[in-house]
Amino acid sequence: MKKTLEEHAERFSELAPEYDEEASPEYRACVDLVVSYADPSPEDVVLDLGTGTGAIALALASDADRVVGRDISAGMLDEARRKADERGLDNVAFGEGRFRDPDYDGPADVVVSNFAMHHLSDAEKREAIDVVAALDPRRFVLGDVMLFEAVDPESGVYDPEVDDPARAGVLADALTDAGFVLTAVDRVSAAVGVVAAERR
Repeated sequence: MKKTLEEHAERFSELAPEYDEEASPEYRACVDLVVSYADPSPEDVVLDLGTGTGAIALALASDADRVVGRDISAGMLDEARRKADERGLDNVAFGEGRFRDPDYDGPADVVVSNFAMHHLSDAEKREAIDVVAALDPRRFVLGDVMLFEAVDPESGVYDPEVDDPARAGVLADALTDAGFVLTAVDRVSAAVGVVAAERR
């Protein structure tokens, strides 16, 4: 990770008010795919790691029993809570937490994450996936900046100052090593994709 957690949190708190309006087409495509693959039942608890402004959490709230969102950015969490209040959703809860310490010890039938894990190093991503596996979810869906081919950082596809994307194969290996079976790998672009996995 090229910046500290605190630096990332501060950066995203500053971006929070305009984050949704400035989201890229790739981000929006990932949101749609993550929501589709998450597919919670009405009895499921969904844990959304790196929830940001709550795009995934709020989209899944009507299908799940409860959705819990965790993020490191107070500004992003404030936006997520504001949107939940505007929509009258009372089965969504947002709080501070991080991938390797989500500050959550309840059930998690489905775990999702979108455009957040790419700030971690490959070793830290593996640790985060192990933390998710320890929660024993039925399903894990990850949408993120991930490399399907060599991408020149100078192209502007990602910012090497703040992003540390893994190759898609590295994520796939980490998931299978943690006891998941891949059910989908969708390439959105050369550097963005969605991976869905189920417990063995």
